[in-house]
Amino acid sequence: MSSSSNVAESWISSFCGLLGHEYFAEVSEDFIEDDFNLTGLQSQVPMYKEALEMILDVEPEEDDDEEDEEEEDDDDDEVLGDEKPTGYRRAGDRRHLRMASDLSVIESSAELLYGLIHQRYITSRPGIQQMAEKYELQHFGTCPRVFCNSCKVLPVGCNDTPGQETVKLFCPCCLDVYTPPNSRFQAVDGAFFGTTFGCLFFMTFPELEIGAPRASSSGAADALLAIQSATAESKSRSSSATNSTVMPTVQPALINGTAPHNLAPGLGPGNIYEPRIYGFRVSERAKSGPRMKWLRMRPVDLTELDETRRYWEERGGDEESGPVKREQDEDANMMDAVVDGRMAVDRRKKLIGRRLRTNGSGGIGAVGSGNGNGNGGGSPMDTNGVPGVG
Repeated sequence: MSSSSNVAESWISSFCGLLGHEYFAEVSEDFIEDDFNLTGLQSQVPMYKEALEMILDVEPEEDDDEEDEEEEDDDDDEVLGDEKPTGYRRAGDRRHLRMASDLSVIESSAELLYGLIHQRYITSRPGIQQMAEKYELQHFGTCPRVFCNSCKVLPVGCNDTPGQETVKLFCPCCLDVYTPPNSRFQAVDGAFFGTTFGCLFFMTFPELEIGAPRASSSGAADALLAIQSATAESKSRSSSATNSTVMPTVQPALINGTAPHNLAPGLGPGNIYEPRIYGFRVSERAKSGPRMKWLRMRPVDLTELDETRRYWEERGGDEESGPVKREQDEDANMMDAVVDGRMAVDRRKKLIGRRLRTNGSGGIGAVGSGNGNGNGGGSPMDTNGVPGVG
């Protein structure tokens, strides 16, 4: 008998091997044993300590009350003898029943805890690398949309809170989510994958080939549709443009960190279903006509999606020197505001001093210009310096 057969399977391996858990990655025990990776989970999982021990295959500590319960059973047997009341159970039996009920709760808590840990693990470097291997082997399936040409999909969640949504499949070719085709995945919580994983995955691996060219049987019709759409877009762009800026024909190597051929290759002209009756396209104004086709549209010139480059080109600046120049402009504006504030304070002080001098001289002149006893002049309380009536 080999020694390998004596090694028991770990809880993590058995959990990931269950039917319907094919999407899960096996979280390493080193990741789970790091307390930093478990921050905030204790308040979300009941019986957290016991669930964590079950995941790590740690034997629970033996209860010190077990010997006391055995002594209590012996005492009861001596006192009651054969005359035991109906429904009487020994303390050991009651303890085993309690442990069986607690074990089911701990098992469900362990599944919840592992799912929340899994959500964080697949966004780490070793976790996302493990999911990339499963993605390349097509463990998650393909997109059911015809125009995506069996593009590989990725499991994602629409909510980070457990119990809200089941797991969905994200297609990078059409940028849409779908329900898994097999019903066994309907019991998997989407929060165990989270909303961050899908976007972070393709940002981490921009070199992945998302979609392959589709072998179309109606190439002429699709080509005609593509030409018509391109012509309409070019006309609308030329009519709305105020200057004669020539758009580059060569696509850049990366657009917002993604290769141009990986930006939703399943969308745009030629990749949208066109309902027809006897060869004639159904109008969008018809009751049974197509709706919201703009959701599947994609610009012919992908440089239109590079908003950062276009922003600096329209302002005649450089994309790299733009932030530095903007900081310098902000500093200059701040200095101008400080100088203007100081000048305004100085002007206010001079104006107040001038008013005080004017008021003081006017009051003295009014008193001196009156009669001998000074009653004919302005009142000493007259701060405006207005002379009294003679």
